[in-house]
Amino acid sequence: MQIVKYPHPTLRHKSQPVRRVDAELRDTIRTMFKLMYEAQGIGLAANQVDLPLRLFVINLSAEHEAETEQVFINPVISHPQDHTEQEEGCLSLPSLYGPVRRPRKVRVEAYGLAGEHLAADLDGLPARVVQHELDHLDGILFIDRMDKAAQEQVEVDLAAFETEFQQLREADEIPSDDQIQARLLEWQTKYC
Repeated sequence: MQIVKYPHPTLRHKSQPVRRVDAELRDTIRTMFKLMYEAQGIGLAANQVDLPLRLFVINLSAEHEAETEQVFINPVISHPQDHTEQEEGCLSLPSLYGPVRRPRKVRVEAYGLAGEHLAADLDGLPARVVQHELDHLDGILFIDRMDKAAQEQVEVDLAAFETEFQQLREADEIPSDDQIQARLLEWQTKYC
């Protein structure tokens, strides 16, 4: 498992709700935390590791401490308030940053790894991270939320990501779209 980079097709895949959690999925989530820490991130969605599942992991401390690790399965956001603009980045678009306007406050509801219902009113960075990761589950990247002028400023960087992706695909280091789709369907059949 690895973090996929833009423009990998799974990043645009709308994730499916998770219906069951087993030992393999728990191991997968542990690996997601490991990859997130290695990349020095604070959030990672399943799409970013080429999985079609509606879940993401967060650790705002970015430390390997289990008590600050959070798993959100089938998350839903409501009650957005007080929009604000801040710079965002993404582990699937390394070294690329841009201004994104989002609600400063949101309510999130989800299920934890043990099946417990989670509900929290979030403000500031936690609210922004949850919104960013939830966007991933809907196939939306932070660059999609940037205004037109900001998007134009990163066009060259996006083109470089696209060129690198195509080179890796031509070297058979990235599967074809059909192979990716078949793999996603296997995961969906197993967990959704």
